[in-house]
Amino acid sequence: MDRYRSSLLVLLITSLLFTLPGMARLNISEELLVSIEAQYNRFARERVEGWRALVDDPANHTLSEKEKLELVNKFFNSNVMFLNDIDLWQKNDYWATPLEMLSIGAGDCEDYSIAKYFTLKELGVDEEKLRITYVKATQIGQAHMVLTYFETKRSIPLVLDNLIIDIKPASQRGDLIPVYSFNGTGLWLAKSRGEGQRVGEASKLSLWNDLEQRMQQQAIQ
Repeated sequence: MDRYRSSLLVLLITSLLFTLPGMARLNISEELLVSIEAQYNRFARERVEGWRALVDDPANHTLSEKEKLELVNKFFNSNVMFLNDIDLWQKNDYWATPLEMLSIGAGDCEDYSIAKYFTLKELGVDEEKLRITYVKATQIGQAHMVLTYFETKRSIPLVLDNLIIDIKPASQRGDLIPVYSFNGTGLWLAKSRGEGQRVGEASKLSLWNDLEQRMQQQAIQ
């Protein structure tokens, strides 16, 4: 992730022109599950079935938002092993869809954050409260990605991270220095308190656009 940090940051804070289309509803068919099992193994199928069950369970939609955060954070942190993109995809940077990550059973920090983001949207959490956030992780000495949740625009965000189990307020994550954040509606210069300064739209981010296209071609229809 570090190799493209400078050029990506320049891209992000330039004038961004278009709005990313909204994602459609999750639809995982039996045919798709059979295909996943044939391509990978039964454990891959079980992970994807677990994701479908999580999203489809009406009880999960009635949970409080903080309960939804706990449920989704635990699901992905428990079911996915951390591996770098170069080992998984033979690329320096590749943003996997949730379906790709669960099928292979591994992903990096971007993949965890993206999967949690879209799953929480499926459970009815307003995406205006969710930000995919780039940070400097001082304890591991490298750039990192987390998902942040803002109860209100002025709230200290909660941090969903694959590095630790517990969801904590950003004020208790002194090891993370926020840089910038984005979601499907916009792009912000990040800060630890409040939502930060909006600087444009997210759709010019090529990795994000590529991710959205693959999700449309896979399970989101």
